[in-house]
Amino acid sequence: MRVYVPLTLSGLAEAYKTGELGAGPLLAYAVTPALREWYLSDDIEELEYAALNRAALASLRLLAADDGAARRRVVVAVDVADGAAVADPDRALDPSALGEVRVAGTVRLAKAAAVHVDSDDAEADVTAAVNALEAADAGDDDAQFVVDGAEDHELLWYATQEIPNLVGLGG
Repeated sequence: MRVYVPLTLSGLAEAYKTGELGAGPLLAYAVTPALREWYLSDDIEELEYAALNRAALASLRLLAADDGAARRRVVVAVDVADGAAVADPDRALDPSALGEVRVAGTVRLAKAAAVHVDSDDAEADVTAAVNALEAADAGDDDAQFVVDGAEDHELLWYATQEIPNLVGLGG
């Protein structure tokens, strides 16, 4: 099963150093029954893209909690065993939890299929989105528009071999 793990660049650097995305339960996003119902599509690529975007929003929240993190969203696509990622049935109908799963156990970076990261030119919009997140959560439509502006930037795809260069450890 493919899951999408939200991170920051500093979180990705730590994962690269330790070889792990973290010990479970680890928050991730996947194509869940609730996401399928919400998205109204049977196209697996579209559904996985929706899960990736949910993880990108979660990455934005991680950035809001870390003032020192570079203002670029990061999502790691990882393949885990079927059944290793489980949605919380108590949150299945919560719109903010669409696609959200918890992955049990340690998730090794070696299981990553790819890394998705904002380009440098997204940093201004991502910074503005981070700053507007709290107001957007409180129902401010103008702030939500700013948060949605970060989504206008497509995350770039990187092979896992490119992680050292992404986190500034490449030669």
